[in-house]
Amino acid sequence: MAEADTHPSSAPLTHEGHAILFPPLPYDMHERADAAVKDTALLSAIESATMGKYEGRKQMCARAFGDDYPAMRKLAGDIKQHTLDHLDFYLEQFIERAEATGAQVHFAADGAQANAICLEIAKRENCRSCVKSKSMVTEETGLVTALEGAGIETVESDLGEFIIQIDHDAPSHIVTPMIHKTRREVAAAYRRELGVDCTEDPEELTKIARKHLRDIYRKADLGVSGANFLVAEDGALVLCTNEGNATFSVTAPRVHVAFVGIEKLVPTRRHLAVMLKLLARSSTAQPITVYTDILTGPKRVGDAHGPEQMHIVLVDNGRSAILADPALRPSLRCIRCGACLNACPVYRKVGGHSYGAVYSGPIGAVITPLLRDPAGYKDLPNASSLCGACYQACPVHIDLPTLLIELRKRLVEQGKPKRIERLMYRAYAASLKSPWRYKLSQWLGRKWLRMTADRDGFVHRTLPPGRAWTDHRDLPAPAKQSFHQWWRKEKGTKAQRHEGKSEIRNQK
Repeated sequence: MAEADTHPSSAPLTHEGHAILFPPLPYDMHERADAAVKDTALLSAIESATMGKYEGRKQMCARAFGDDYPAMRKLAGDIKQHTLDHLDFYLEQFIERAEATGAQVHFAADGAQANAICLEIAKRENCRSCVKSKSMVTEETGLVTALEGAGIETVESDLGEFIIQIDHDAPSHIVTPMIHKTRREVAAAYRRELGVDCTEDPEELTKIARKHLRDIYRKADLGVSGANFLVAEDGALVLCTNEGNATFSVTAPRVHVAFVGIEKLVPTRRHLAVMLKLLARSSTAQPITVYTDILTGPKRVGDAHGPEQMHIVLVDNGRSAILADPALRPSLRCIRCGACLNACPVYRKVGGHSYGAVYSGPIGAVITPLLRDPAGYKDLPNASSLCGACYQACPVHIDLPTLLIELRKRLVEQGKPKRIERLMYRAYAASLKSPWRYKLSQWLGRKWLRMTADRDGFVHRTLPPGRAWTDHRDLPAPAKQSFHQWWRKEKGTKAQRHEGKSEIRNQK
């Protein structure tokens, strides 16, 4: 947890005092991003956390794989792509094998149906309290709100998610949900919501949460989790955590319900081994997560621990539409490691809440519009510099820049660009069609920027659309002469020198 003041711009979008993950559409990213860019304390916290993980990932992967790392990424990407290309077969195989272990498998077409399935199970089994481990799919469906609305007390057991919940906040990172919060804010939330007197020491804050959660594990009759992977060959569900909270959440309560996206499948445990080697190294720079649970069915005769019932809810919620589009299908390879967020310079400058949805960063800029509404999130595909850092960081070889360009292309084709944008692009295209137009446009641009520059040699403010740039950074004024002008002059000087030397030699 970073040491800084409370960040006004880090607060989630809210409605009637409650955090909302999906704001009304269409969503405009600019207001939230503008506020985040000006919040130096927030950016310092995010920069420190993400850069530490970014550098750690590179070192850990280089140490583990050496020169074979590109081939390892390619292999993982091929495994996921193969599974997606034959998802109907592997889904059927998984359901058959999972049900053979005693698990009950359900299918949900959307988030509302997934929540309804869970509520029906809880009602039938007379569940009154729920303990939940971290799950991006349940964030996507809004399950906690649905459970609490039905009178089922629900507590997040992941430390970050627990703090987010008691502080009425929303996650801002796929892996480290409270990356935007400070220890001061956490201590204040503890005092306000738990009624405890505590310091801002992270170790003490962790112990308080652990003690509080132990009692909840004991009394909960419903345990909810997600899954990092599903193994088709034996119907296994795989959970990867560093705190052990997921193990408690799925073994202590009578009933276990797992929400899992249909894309989480891998064919066999051999393929699972490849994913596990890459997941923790890419996410938190660890060789492997501290706890890796492979679950096959509910408790059997002779088992000391485990739920009496295990339900697996396979959630579509827009994934089939992505699967049906070959150009965009690779986005479903994602294993939610968060490496692309840590590598992305845009994410580091605006934070996760600026994206206005569960999934942020480069992968969020791709899948959020696809899962919800491309026109409603038209800003997200453009929230990237296309530098390619996300592609280099992705352990399953997702070419995110290409996917972002594809989404931009489709948004242009589906919508009508603003009149000023059309005029600008036409002028730009015209300037490239002949040398004299190009030279004229370059000369005018240099002239204008030099005229608007201050005495310090920087342009601090200019007219739209350039103002969007100078609102947040200074633009160096162009040199007095272009490179081409300098080159012609230098070339002429060299030619004169050469001629002079030739004349001297001839005279001798």
